[in-house]
Amino acid sequence: MTTGQLQQNRPLASARHAMSKVPEVTVYFWIIKVLTTGMGETTSDYLAHRLNPVIAVGIAGIALAASLTLQFSVRRYVAWIYWTAVVMVSVFGTMAADVLHVVLGVPYFVSTAFFVVALAVIFVVWYASERTLSIHSIYTWRREVFYWATVMATFALGTAAGDMTAVTMNLGYFGSGVMFAVLIAIPALAFWRLGLNGIFAFWFAYIVTRPLGASFADWMGVSHHRGGLALGTGPVSLALAVVVLGFVGYLAITRKDVVHDRAAHRRR
Repeated sequence: MTTGQLQQNRPLASARHAMSKVPEVTVYFWIIKVLTTGMGETTSDYLAHRLNPVIAVGIAGIALAASLTLQFSVRRYVAWIYWTAVVMVSVFGTMAADVLHVVLGVPYFVSTAFFVVALAVIFVVWYASERTLSIHSIYTWRREVFYWATVMATFALGTAAGDMTAVTMNLGYFGSGVMFAVLIAIPALAFWRLGLNGIFAFWFAYIVTRPLGASFADWMGVSHHRGGLALGTGPVSLALAVVVLGFVGYLAITRKDVVHDRAAHRRR
């Protein structure tokens, strides 16, 4: 491709970035992602113990459908809409994974393997259709469908994997959280030091954030008998919600996670 062709393609690339339906991946992205995973875990547990499980799943499903409908209806990334959808995916994804184990009696090893296969199928179909798995390419309706299907699968997988390590493998919630904290550092180091593919590194880290946040949230919420701090799922959920609201509000005002805004700022 010639220099002239590259210059001609730059406005198109900039326009596509401007239409992006997802935030730029910054440190704020990872902080909020981990916080929402913990919030989703404890909120799901709180609702399941306060309401009939069927009613709890129904409420979460309706809220998820509403949040995704709003997310798909906007033309560009809007911080509070996007992160509301992520929170609801977190809550519903937790319930989906828990239903397999608690209601249907499926072992965590089996449910973890099932969600691994489901996620792999989504990735294969996504790549076969779009020839990319990059989140920087989410500017069409179809790619957004693939993106949110992937997000849902990663949350369910992370929930099952976190419960598997904490309960089935007897690591406990704190020990499980420490293990996943180490695991999430691997793709970052491999990316910067060994040149690991950026898309693979992103999705690997994205999956691990779920059991990482959920394990520490469970540790704070569950009883001493279960190896936790016994703070309660309700208070932990509320505290995490307040922190998430603070970060999302900050990003909504500063727009530090909007791709074209940051690019324009760098050119000044």
